[in-house]
Amino acid sequence: MEKSHGLSMVALIVTFAMIYFVQAQQGFISLDCGLFPNEQSPYTESATGLQYSSDSNFIQTGKISRIQRSLEENHLKPQRTVRYFPEGMRNCYNITVKQGTNYLIRVRAIYGNYDGLNHYPMFDLYIGPNYWVTIDTQENVRKEIFHIPRSNILDLCLVKTGTSTPFISAIEIRPLPNNTYITTSGSLKLFSRFYLSNSEDVLRYEEDVYDIM
Repeated sequence: MEKSHGLSMVALIVTFAMIYFVQAQQGFISLDCGLFPNEQSPYTESATGLQYSSDSNFIQTGKISRIQRSLEENHLKPQRTVRYFPEGMRNCYNITVKQGTNYLIRVRAIYGNYDGLNHYPMFDLYIGPNYWVTIDTQENVRKEIFHIPRSNILDLCLVKTGTSTPFISAIEIRPLPNNTYITTSGSLKLFSRFYLSNSEDVLRYEEDVYDIM
């Protein structure tokens, strides 16, 4: 009887942990772009505790690849694969969101010589019809914007601007309280971020419950 009781307690603790995990990330959208079909989806990134899913349900175009093997250890799992777009001038993700909600939208484009060409692509990102930012992948790229969608569908588009091929590694979308980063003039692009701390650790989820750092 005591052994059975102990097993019940373990099951209860595991169940509570799973419920907490789901509730803590409620509304989070974390996409591993280019995740291979034989890899688990969704999965939990061990370093951050965030749950990532394949992007395959959010876009119908593009091809998938992974960064150079020798570079993988420098990046978290969601940044080791890419979806690239050799065809078409404009390729868009269609993501369901809540109209009128303040969102942090974060994208990562880690080139990692995935195509073996050793040539850093450059392309534009748009939110719907509106220009967001130009991506120059000569450095590891992370771009962020605070945006309030005007509909329940968010179109995040990669637009070819030259001869190089647009690609993306990860998309992260976080709902925020509407009194966070208030603006009356549209979306807010990240200019810079400073950590006023002596700590060498970067604050992220779970310490930052909204995962906006």
